[in-house]
Amino acid sequence: QVPTVESGGGLVQPGGSLRLSCAAPGFTLEHYNIGWFRQAPGKEREGFSCLSHTVGRTYYADSVKGRFTISRDNVKNTVYLQMSSLKPEDTGVYFCAVKKSCSSGTYSLPDIGGPWGQGTQVTVSS
Repeated sequence: QVPTVESGGGLVQPGGSLRLSCAAPGFTLEHYNIGWFRQAPGKEREGFSCLSHTVGRTYYADSVKGRFTISRDNVKNTVYLQMSSLKPEDTGVYFCAVKKSCSSGTYSLPDIGGPWGQGTQVTVSS
């Protein structure tokens, strides 16, 4: 399986918004669970959200709940991560990936079903 392709990152002030995109050249995203992960400077990569392909439900870590929203456009074969009320602690490289499981208990697991993409840098700073 080819890696996903993330885009949309950038520099934003605290309280601002960004929308990240996750594309999948060569395969159809709606058939898979998709997870979002991030890696802050000096820290390990962490999973914080996922979209279940079977029931269409989304799951979020408490740290982003109410501020981040996953959605999927099947026509464009793209998954989005809308981020609002961004905080400096949201700074990091963001990755999307196919996940083997997606539930309230597994959204953070790095049980990815393919290679990691390059990620997209998000910097929240004034």
